[in-house]
Amino acid sequence: MEDKILYIVIPAYNEEKNIRRTVSEWYPIVARHSGNGQSRMLVIDDGSKDSTYEILKELAQDYRLLQPVTKKNGGHGDTLLMGYDMAIKAGADYVFQTDSDGQTDPMEFEPFWESLKDHDVVIGKRPVRGDGFIRKVIEKVVCVLLFCVFGVRVSDANAPYRLMKAEVLKKYLPRLPEHFNIPNIMLTTYFVKYKEKVKFINISFKPRQGGKNSINMKKIFAIGIKAVGDFIQLKKEM
Repeated sequence: MEDKILYIVIPAYNEEKNIRRTVSEWYPIVARHSGNGQSRMLVIDDGSKDSTYEILKELAQDYRLLQPVTKKNGGHGDTLLMGYDMAIKAGADYVFQTDSDGQTDPMEFEPFWESLKDHDVVIGKRPVRGDGFIRKVIEKVVCVLLFCVFGVRVSDANAPYRLMKAEVLKKYLPRLPEHFNIPNIMLTTYFVKYKEKVKFINISFKPRQGGKNSINMKKIFAIGIKAVGDFIQLKKEM
């Protein structure tokens, strides 16, 4: 798969304390799987109020496969949708997504890449979460909801560590509403529901490495309430 084009999609919001580390740690992955120079690390700044985008532009002078983009603030999900769409339109063969807060480990990437020989989608599973007990409970509740509404069993629906064949991602992306705030959860649901070749692999998940999480419990609760209605509507459209 040496000539295959890989796009690493990383959303970023107010990550000036983390973004240098994130780029330096993940860049060797995109360089190793350079797709004859066409692979990219696509870091999308979601309208940060700090210097995240300025730092990205500075880094791009030294990291030629880094593609920084900025946009009006629309949230994590909206940024992911933009990144996935850009990767597909650019001709990516594979799309990998992770976050910019330093919680994931690039050293765990290669088993995902190797698994694409027999699978269409490889998703991380977080048996231990460094972001706290509450977040783990929320993930369990989401998985129960997915079973109740869609009849799918998944071990981790929203892990920000997923490698997808672009042709499979392209099948399901149009099903999501514009600006949908939890695309990874629904993409996982579609992959499993429609019996794509999906594999879950255990990953480590560290505490946030710097800065402040922009999603607080009030926002999580609001997203959760809206998600129930969205799930029911999307189920009707299946």
